[in-house]
Amino acid sequence: MTARIANISFDARDSYSQMVWWNQILHDFDVEEGVDGPGDPECALAASDGTLVLFQQVPEAKTVKNRMHLCLVAADGDRDGEVERVSALGARVVDDRRTPDGRGWVVFADPEGNELCIVRSRAEIEADHAAP
Repeated sequence: MTARIANISFDARDSYSQMVWWNQILHDFDVEEGVDGPGDPECALAASDGTLVLFQQVPEAKTVKNRMHLCLVAADGDRDGEVERVSALGARVVDDRRTPDGRGWVVFADPEGNELCIVRSRAEIEADHAAP
């Protein structure tokens, strides 16, 4: 037997606003049926395979570093273009770990402070290995 991810959950002060923000970030996710709108204490984005990114309202703000976070790749384009796009959507750079040789990643915080990373795609890594 094996398991598959049913959902990835985020605690949120404003679950609806977080869902709206992440909906701009994630490719191939749609607002889950039943989301009522602002003030809804539980909101989700759904992938076509049924996997959910769930935002659950909690009374407290985030206070410490996440022990787990999402690492994302550009659905189209490259890491640096995705870094620019995510920055323009209001993510705050926490740590830029890109190196002069083109490797590395960028750590961001979403509007409520949850960490996420933008990493190079498999195609970018393979192109780097193929270069002389």
